[in-house]
Amino acid sequence: MLRLLLRTKARIRDAVKPAGEAAVGALTIGMLRTTRYFDPIKTANLFGRITKRIGPLFREDRIARANLAAAFPEKSPEEIGKILAGVWDNMGRIGAEFAHLDRIWDYDPANPGKPSNVEFSKRTAEIFDQLRDDGKPALIFASHLGNWEIPALAAVAHGLNAAVLYRPPNIAAADRAIKTIRAVSMGNLIAASPEAPVKLAHALSDGQHVAMLVDQWFGKGVEVDFFGRKTRANPTLARLLRQVDCPIHGVRVIRLPDHRFRIELSEEVKPARDANGKVDIQGTMQAVTSVLEGWIREYPEQWLWLHRRWR
Repeated sequence: MLRLLLRTKARIRDAVKPAGEAAVGALTIGMLRTTRYFDPIKTANLFGRITKRIGPLFREDRIARANLAAAFPEKSPEEIGKILAGVWDNMGRIGAEFAHLDRIWDYDPANPGKPSNVEFSKRTAEIFDQLRDDGKPALIFASHLGNWEIPALAAVAHGLNAAVLYRPPNIAAADRAIKTIRAVSMGNLIAASPEAPVKLAHALSDGQHVAMLVDQWFGKGVEVDFFGRKTRANPTLARLLRQVDCPIHGVRVIRLPDHRFRIELSEEVKPARDANGKVDIQGTMQAVTSVLEGWIREYPEQWLWLHRRWR
């Protein structure tokens, strides 16, 4: 009898799941389309206020507090709370900005003096030009800092032939809606999958610039130090470097006052190598993680502390 009940429950779940996914997909599409009808700045302000209000109701708030306390043991609970309020505000703004990516991006590389929502330092512009013109592929790493959807726009705007690794939503309809937005001047989008490393290696071999987020826990990753504690980093970037030797740079987008952003490209990050000159996976990912930590220490309220970074 128990087996029959369990089998019946499973069949009901399998039957209901497609309808549920379709409903969530339709809701996602509707929200994205609706958001585009409203002013992006006012919508970002509204979404920021909403997430700051409701964020503490979710378990992710507790995860973030624990992460922040581990990373900054010297900070008081009040200081941690202030950072966390900024994290929730940033999350809400990203949600609103995502639907307006093609409207937020108004930087013209041919006319850098023109007023824009986005600013570059002179050195960042020089590195972009160098990557575009040197005839080499490159690996670009990013983190969930500020608005992490914008760097791909910057790459394409500067003429970089880019391939971007992204993690698709589990719901197909939502994935299609989001992919449509991400396809706006964001280069070649490669979904995370077992085949993705092969596709990324081919992109590098073809001279493309491959970009990926590298700052989340990866259970099968290599051990690195992050804020004085051990965590695991996804080694894909370093493994790709073993296949195609090329420069590594980091890119980050910093949220500025008055609804503006600053894009920064790091200098080349040198990989770690063993005595035979072969790329050392763990050492290279530690070098990348150290850059990430420096970025996050500067703007902790703009990083995604809501996922467990240490386990």
